[in-house]
Amino acid sequence: MSGIRKAGVAPAAGSGQEELLCDIRKLIEESRRQLARTVNSALAQLYWHIGHRIQREVLKGERAAYGEQIVSALAKQLATDFGRGFTEKNLRHMLRFAEVFPDAVIVSAARRQLTWTHFRTLIYIDDPLKRDFYLQMCQQEGWSTRCLQERLDSQLFERTTLSRQPDALLEQELAALRQRGELTPALLLKDPYVLDFLGLQDRYLEKDLEDAILRELESFLLELGAGFSFVARQKRIQIDHDDFYIDLLFYNRRLKRLLAIELKLGEFKAEYKGQMELYLRWLAKHEREPGEAPPLGIILCTGKKREQIELLELDASGIHVAEYLTVLPPREVLQAKLHEAIVRSRARLESLGGEGV
Repeated sequence: MSGIRKAGVAPAAGSGQEELLCDIRKLIEESRRQLARTVNSALAQLYWHIGHRIQREVLKGERAAYGEQIVSALAKQLATDFGRGFTEKNLRHMLRFAEVFPDAVIVSAARRQLTWTHFRTLIYIDDPLKRDFYLQMCQQEGWSTRCLQERLDSQLFERTTLSRQPDALLEQELAALRQRGELTPALLLKDPYVLDFLGLQDRYLEKDLEDAILRELESFLLELGAGFSFVARQKRIQIDHDDFYIDLLFYNRRLKRLLAIELKLGEFKAEYKGQMELYLRWLAKHEREPGEAPPLGIILCTGKKREQIELLELDASGIHVAEYLTVLPPREVLQAKLHEAIVRSRARLESLGGEGV
């Protein structure tokens, strides 16, 4: 009787069978991902061609109403033939797609990494340089559509130091990113940094701020930008038998350089420059590896004294001073604040350029 197997009881699966099942699942999942990417890429190309073809037809018309008639008539027929993906609203998205991205080569390159939802978000960014910034960052960093929307909502472009530069320089840096994948500090450094995810109350100490950042390190790295990794907290350095401590130390693989961060509760003070310069020079002497760029420093404050910062010429020392916000203000308030900062910074750069003529 011992040699008879009971009916309905299957033999236990061995480790080999489990491994086989796991491998096949991985193959199926990867195949589905590849298929989804292929479908998304083909859809983006199709929608661009449809928009481009409609655009050519509309341009033949002499009256504005002509274009409206064409799109409306096409939508009725195409929606009947192919379903809801070709409604009048969607055809207008496609037409806008072709208008905003007239270069088929750029679309062909971008569609390998971006979905139609990415493009549909990007085409309604009116500023061409701002749109190009988000396009390049989506491609370079593999942003999901949700991530793109979050970056737009947080005014990422307006918060980068890049946005403070004249248009010609901005175009140059974006071209370098697009053609060679070169990421510069201006594309990563921000002002202000939005740290609303830390959950800090009205009153807190520097240590509380530091603790909260380490607790929410993943979110903080996302706010810092692409390519950052955590190195140390309260990095101890010794100079002439005196001990100094760098609040936070990071490394950026894209920039190939260390980045020291000092956290301050109050407004910026001129004495902070000497402290950060000391840290950066020590890091350059003792921690910098061959082939790396000089270390950068960020001083995060609750407020800035702009004239002092300008007179100290901190950029020349590789030091970036920025405010941080523990509570995200209403979108209109942040937008107005950033617009004012961009206008002021560009005016200052233009005046400096005029003096050099």
